[in-house]
Amino acid sequence: MVTITNYTKRKKEDGTAFCVLEINSGIELLKSQTTGQYYTTAKKCYIPATFDEAVCRSLKGTMMKGDIIKVECEPYQYTIKETGELITLNHRYEYTPDESSQLTHNNYLENYTAPGNLVNAIQ
Repeated sequence: MVTITNYTKRKKEDGTAFCVLEINSGIELLKSQTTGQYYTTAKKCYIPATFDEAVCRSLKGTMMKGDIIKVECEPYQYTIKETGELITLNHRYEYTPDESSQLTHNNYLENYTAPGNLVNAIQ
């Protein structure tokens, strides 16, 4: 499960604004490669949204099926905010839905066309 924890506004190249949802995974326990000590962390990623700010604000705290996975990508520079250190990364984090929770068109028609069931279809 993942949780929508926040949203931010961003701008497209043409200057129009849109919102992105901040998605966090559950807490993970990792072992430091330098000290050998354990620490807690959580994966985070952002998903573009078609919602306005009011809807995005209301979604905070919403839990969704799925996970955040590490995906390899072209190397890029990243500055650690706390220290100012510039590092090179070759991965990013990406949301992946729980495939078993995805509705197919036929499944939707069979199970959610009765009045009042639309809410069930999007949960």
